[in-house]
Amino acid sequence: MRKNYLRRFLVLSTVILILFLFIGCGLKEHFIILSGSENETLEPIIQEFARKNNVDIEMEYKGSVDIMLELGNPDITYDAVWPANSLWISLGNTNHLVKHEQSIMTSPVVFGIRRSLAEQLGFVGREVSVKEILQAIQQKKLKFMMTSATQSNSGASAYIGFLYALLDNPDIIYREDLYQSELQSQIRELLAGIHRSSGSSGWLKDLFLKGDYDAMINYEAMMIEANKELIRQGKETLYIIYPFDGLVMADSPLGYVNRGEKKKEEIFLKLQEYLLSQKVQDKILAQGRRTGFASSSKGDKAVFNPEWGIDTERILSPIRLPSGEVIQEALYLYQTQFKKPSYTIFCLDFSGSMSGEGERQLKEAMRVLFDQEIARKYMLQFGQDDRIVVIPFSDHLYGAWEVQGNNQQDLQNLYQQINNLSPQGNTDIYSPVIAGLAKMKQTGTEQFIPAIILMTDGQSNTGQNFTSLASYWEMMGKDIPVFSILFGKASESQLEEIAEQTRARVFDGKTDLINAFKKARGYN
Repeated sequence: MRKNYLRRFLVLSTVILILFLFIGCGLKEHFIILSGSENETLEPIIQEFARKNNVDIEMEYKGSVDIMLELGNPDITYDAVWPANSLWISLGNTNHLVKHEQSIMTSPVVFGIRRSLAEQLGFVGREVSVKEILQAIQQKKLKFMMTSATQSNSGASAYIGFLYALLDNPDIIYREDLYQSELQSQIRELLAGIHRSSGSSGWLKDLFLKGDYDAMINYEAMMIEANKELIRQGKETLYIIYPFDGLVMADSPLGYVNRGEKKKEEIFLKLQEYLLSQKVQDKILAQGRRTGFASSSKGDKAVFNPEWGIDTERILSPIRLPSGEVIQEALYLYQTQFKKPSYTIFCLDFSGSMSGEGERQLKEAMRVLFDQEIARKYMLQFGQDDRIVVIPFSDHLYGAWEVQGNNQQDLQNLYQQINNLSPQGNTDIYSPVIAGLAKMKQTGTEQFIPAIILMTDGQSNTGQNFTSLASYWEMMGKDIPVFSILFGKASESQLEEIAEQTRARVFDGKTDLINAFKKARGYN
């Protein structure tokens, strides 16, 4: 009996040891990379490394400004950053946490214009200047899509390139150059050609594929992805223009966030070595990214297709970026004076279910947006010619309160009206949106980038319905997006339906309503 007991004990001990070793071997180090959205298509390459090295790698995608702000946070929780351009690390790395920074690939920021329109403009088969693009915009022959220069690197890069070209290609731009009257007039005229904007380069590409648009500014790699999909859909492809006097390259640096964790630093260095290996660089090249530090590429012509205007033999000559101080001032002027004015209507849910934490977060979000000192931190200030309307609602509308421009006292008064409201009643999400569309129809939107931002925490259970909203939107014949912010127990299906109809998107505010409002605001 004693022998049987000993035998059972040894068997059980062995099983426990095997289980312990199995579980121990299965433990994975969690590694989080904060990345620009343009890297999303490269995630399979990252996950291949993760599987082979028993690491749990999480990619979190944010805009360039958010990446910059995160780097300034002393309590940053990310292990690595991978923005589109090293300038965002330079601007944000105030705590000097980033090390081992290396460029993984490059991609020029370019114009993509429908081939037939590019031919009409005489842009095919030759070099094109920024001033020629400006002339086409002035003649009402060209409209384009671009990400916000204060939210996304592709928009910021294009904007800085425009400034450089319109200043007649100085060796470097200085702060006082930004205040030249001729430059200010020309940059406003150029940016007036924008008719849809976004806070994400990847989302802008997807938006282009959904609608009937003429042109967009984006990374060459995004243009290649778009053209592949356009061919699959049987649609006209984009012809790529490299403005020779204002070209900026995205250098895609991967940097380690040093928080004193030796194991994570080892993982980072191994990942970086993997991404820079010839085998992986070839995979990245096959996806339309240029590799190496040269501005030319020897990529496959099936990817870097010459018919699309791509010349991989040509050495691209990017501009020299100005100092961080000048870039910050340029971005401030873009947001407040230069960019095409925004026409934003906020439809805010004050139904009874918003009582308590929902009401507090909503009012705090409005304070962040309407207090221009706070908004400046996130580069979300209103411009001098913007139009802002607030339509609070429950099962009825509380009114339509309007401010024109960015006078702080006017914005403070508008915020105070919101702050005085108390939640009550049921929820009708469609009537405020229809009212917002009707107001835009009445006042006109041609000189603006229009958008409606709908925030709700419930399911629409009274009043109008989706069919009414969709019919009104179609009847208007205007490309007005209705961005929605999901909160509380809001119906995701109802909001997605609105976003699909109006070529917009839904932002999840369940965990952070203030951040969701900041993201939505960055899309116009």
